[in-house]
Amino acid sequence: MSATAHERIGTDMRVIAVEEHISTEDFLSTAHAVDVLPGDEVEMDLMRTVESDPGLRGRLTDLDARLRDMDALGQDMAILSLNPPGVQPFPSSDAVPLARRFNDALAEIVRRHPGRFGGLGTVAPQDPVAAATEIERVMGPLGLNGIMINSHTGGRYLDEPEFAPLLAAAEANRAPIYLHPRAPSMLAAYRDYGMPGAIWGYQAEAGLHAMRLILSGTLDRFPGLTIVLGHLGEGIPYWLRRIDNRHAFAARTAGAATPMPKLSLTPSEYFRRNMVITTSGIDDPDVLELALRAVGADAIMFAIDYPYEDPAAALAFLRDAPLTDAQRTAIAHRTAERVFGIGQAERGENRHIH
Repeated sequence: MSATAHERIGTDMRVIAVEEHISTEDFLSTAHAVDVLPGDEVEMDLMRTVESDPGLRGRLTDLDARLRDMDALGQDMAILSLNPPGVQPFPSSDAVPLARRFNDALAEIVRRHPGRFGGLGTVAPQDPVAAATEIERVMGPLGLNGIMINSHTGGRYLDEPEFAPLLAAAEANRAPIYLHPRAPSMLAAYRDYGMPGAIWGYQAEAGLHAMRLILSGTLDRFPGLTIVLGHLGEGIPYWLRRIDNRHAFAARTAGAATPMPKLSLTPSEYFRRNMVITTSGIDDPDVLELALRAVGADAIMFAIDYPYEDPAAALAFLRDAPLTDAQRTAIAHRTAERVFGIGQAERGENRHIH
């Protein structure tokens, strides 16, 4: 990395971007031929069209070009993840081996480019036991940094009892779960005006999933989980005070028809204890200021959301946002190093956020 590139961000400022999507030609050619589960056809028709566009496909698969862009912009490292929605729209019989195959390829990419790429493995929540086994492999022999789950799987959410093996494995193996958006499971009301995607549906879906994890008591059962949310928290930091207030009211007044799980903490306490947020796609200093007040710089990581956002704009935002040196350092690399265990394995440091 040249001194000139680093000076674009700040003297000696290491920059790690943590929501950076890829695919491989092998994965795309295989996955595009797999049947899609009922209910996911609309989303997958769109994603297969997007992934077939030569320009977008090249940005997903050409890692040499990506490294050149990273060098030009002063970005040291990218934490790579499979292009959403991963393997979740496929039958388990296809999804489980596809996840293993992609994770093998991702681990090889990381091994070939030490210090430039990390990786979030993909799993198939359709088979929670197989997903748990794959988490052990991702965090063990493959040496990756966590996993990405693209919100719901067939309209089912991680707070539901069937997913306990997956969550137990993530907690036991200290695997952060990046909870990435996808088209909402309750799609009908979002179908018009482009709303199923990033305009509105993505953040509504991921925010819903995170709130289910909080309000269900899942984070009491698995207190060691680390959940990562993009887009500066999928709107939740904006609502934390009202969520606490209304949860307390609902807990006092809930009747038998609407039971409320008894929680040991307030919703905002779970959010601050178990969740970390990233800047992906939100290059807005006012929203960042709110996030800093809500959770602090030690719970915020830099992300671009490549190839769907402009890397130059994201890096300029990191450089120009009104931050203290300590805040900029935390967001640029220190929070990611801690959460994803980057550069800490030889020192035996804990990658958990608490």
